[in-house]
Amino acid sequence: MSKKTKVQLGHRKTFAQYFLGHWQLYLMIAFPIIMLFIFAYAPMYGVILAFKDYKVSLGIWDSPWASNHGWYNFIRFFSNYNFRECLRNTIVLSVYSMLVSMPCSIILALSLNYAKNLAYKKFVQMVSYCPYFISTVVFVGIINMIFDNRAGVIGSFLFNNFGINVLGNASYFSSLYVWSGVWQGVGFGAIIYMAALAGVDQEQHEAAIIDGATLLQRIWYVDIPAIIPTAIIMLVLNMGGTLNIGYEKILAMQNQNNIAMSEVISTYSYKVSLVSSFPDFPYSTAIGLFQSLVGLILILITNKIADKLSGTGFL
Repeated sequence: MSKKTKVQLGHRKTFAQYFLGHWQLYLMIAFPIIMLFIFAYAPMYGVILAFKDYKVSLGIWDSPWASNHGWYNFIRFFSNYNFRECLRNTIVLSVYSMLVSMPCSIILALSLNYAKNLAYKKFVQMVSYCPYFISTVVFVGIINMIFDNRAGVIGSFLFNNFGINVLGNASYFSSLYVWSGVWQGVGFGAIIYMAALAGVDQEQHEAAIIDGATLLQRIWYVDIPAIIPTAIIMLVLNMGGTLNIGYEKILAMQNQNNIAMSEVISTYSYKVSLVSSFPDFPYSTAIGLFQSLVGLILILITNKIADKLSGTGFL
């Protein structure tokens, strides 16, 4: 046996020993990968349903292709009489939420970062985090109790003094949805920004204090630049969900008086697929695929712009 062959066998033996010595690690990695494949990638087979004239007796694959070269369900959705209304409401709620929730989370994180009283800081953190862990149904129930125009603390005051029915007026739905979401999620959303602030070099603050910088100047020139990369990443990720706004809370808050502003693409898809007397699964699948494709395009565009402007893109 040549010396080269012995070296190769030695390398193989070393690799085998390495593999056997780390099999627990590979086993731990294999389980989440398998779960990801089963629940995230395997169901993508059902996307074919969007291009089919689905027959339950035939199944997905054997069902005939839809008319217009398989695009019938998409054409039907785009030509629907309330497509523009659903699209408008979805974009308004998503953009409104992003413009409000992210600055509020950053402001809370900055405020807690400069809180000197540790007990007070922990108390505020606990109070701001708690609403996030309330279930959607219970949270909407609390909103309805507070803003009820007959017995609600705020709702009765606004109705008796100004004639404003918050729950029964469609024009107030967007603000009620967004600001109640801020109340519920601002504390939890501030966690990631507090983590970014924890990584700021304290020597920069000390140098700024020596140079005579005020508190606001330290925040603007030291803290804000430190959290901008994190904020941009969060913005890129949130852009992907512009059309995939969650339907649970909206559906729970929806009523006949505010449906003009509360009907979004997600709730419409839910109604035509599961609530309808004759569920139209190909139609709802086409709607879901449209939402996902638009979200992917928005992520890529936003990431490209962020990478060009600040170099903090992640793709």
